[in-house]
Amino acid sequence: MKSLNRRTFLAGSAALLAAPAVRANAQSGDVDVLIVGAGAAGIAAARKLAAAGRSFTLLEASPRIGGRCITDTTSFNVPFDRGAHWIHAPDVNPLTKLAQRTGLDIYPAPSGQRVRVGRRNARESELEDYLAAVVRSHRAIDTAARGKTDMSCAQALPNDLGEWRPAVEFALGPYGTSKDLTELSAQDFSKSVERDVGAFCRQGYGALLARLADGIPAETETPVTEIDTAQRGRIVATTPRGSLNGSYMIVTASIGVLASGKIKFDRAGLPKRQLDAIDRLKLGSFDHIALDLPGNPLGLQRDDLVFEKATDRRTAALLANVSGTSLTLVEVAGRFGRELAARGEAAMGDFATEWLGNLFGTDVKRAVKRTRATQWNADPWTLGAFSAAAPGGQWARRALMEPVRDRIYFAGEAAHETLWGTVGGAWESGERAADAVLRRLAGAPAPPPPRTEQEAAPTPQQRRQQQRGKAQAKQQPEPKPQPAKQKQQRKLRRVRE
Repeated sequence: MKSLNRRTFLAGSAALLAAPAVRANAQSGDVDVLIVGAGAAGIAAARKLAAAGRSFTLLEASPRIGGRCITDTTSFNVPFDRGAHWIHAPDVNPLTKLAQRTGLDIYPAPSGQRVRVGRRNARESELEDYLAAVVRSHRAIDTAARGKTDMSCAQALPNDLGEWRPAVEFALGPYGTSKDLTELSAQDFSKSVERDVGAFCRQGYGALLARLADGIPAETETPVTEIDTAQRGRIVATTPRGSLNGSYMIVTASIGVLASGKIKFDRAGLPKRQLDAIDRLKLGSFDHIALDLPGNPLGLQRDDLVFEKATDRRTAALLANVSGTSLTLVEVAGRFGRELAARGEAAMGDFATEWLGNLFGTDVKRAVKRTRATQWNADPWTLGAFSAAAPGGQWARRALMEPVRDRIYFAGEAAHETLWGTVGGAWESGERAADAVLRRLAGAPAPPPPRTEQEAAPTPQQRRQQQRGKAQAKQQPEPKPQPAKQKQQRKLRRVRE
């Protein structure tokens, strides 16, 4: 079977979070910072605050820490990441560097993907056609993203993709972003960092995050139901176990939970700007259907990633022989994945075995020993996979980074413009929020909040002043640049080009 390599193909997965529980007694007194949610962002923020010697309370609604990922070692007796599995951009991922101190085994993922056409491998010419369709689609979306008005990725796709269109739409949409391209902002897609290079943790991504959380006290099974900022200089978090006070708060709950209204913010609620941002960043759907296939009946290599030449949206991706074990993952996502997951775990297992049978022969069905399936849309503490901005909604990520009432900071994968949907992005956002809070606690002024492109645009009055300034500048002779300035200008031109 030939491997397909390409630079621009999104080899993404539901890159979210994971780990078993760490318990500690709730702190009844005032603390510097209350952290809501013990996923990657919450753990990163807690580590940062602990290193700075600041007091905090880490509150987690579920019985475990880690958020939208957990490494299950009981279902198959091998590590099974129920959520995040891919370590994206390992060369720059902060978790990869931290993993070096844990003793866990991090190894590079294979660089290529495979394609099946019915029950055979794609021919060389078919792989070339598919690769060309993927590259042209990426370019078309990037070009559309530079326009004045955002549009959906589906609108930006070339019209001549032909029979490869369903496969391209699945790979770039549901598989790469958890949403169909009709629901996805071209600008948000274009801003995301390419994820065609990855790595895996042999013991599980959840195990890695759990190791990094060692020594961080967390109060599990303590959902925050209300956040009150009415008291001057303090924040009060209401939980079933009582109220907790803090000077600042970092909220890392998922967009799904925030949109559900499970956490109430004062009597007035969140400002409209943040509410609109949450609505624009609704979570997509991404689930694993895990199968135990001893003896390698598919004849694939370790961590082989396989797609099919799909004819409609009823398709999936395959990650075979995970870390060299008999565990195989069938990945379903987007609108079809959401509809399938809503039918229950049994229906998901039936689809996976039928789908594999269509690609590798009916004997595969008899080779399956055990199946399990995740259902993140139904998880009460998550309510979805990961965020993907709706058309016209890319601004919402920056809006989510802005502090609310100068006391509340949001963090998580949704609050990252380029690494959204990844554990690394969630981790970086947690550290960023902690840094901002530490500045405030030290009495330093907070950095100005990031502005959206719409806010950054000049007003009509400012445009008139700029035009007058340009007209006056034209009347003055332009000074001749010095040699050093000329060199700097050449560098700037090269960067722009």
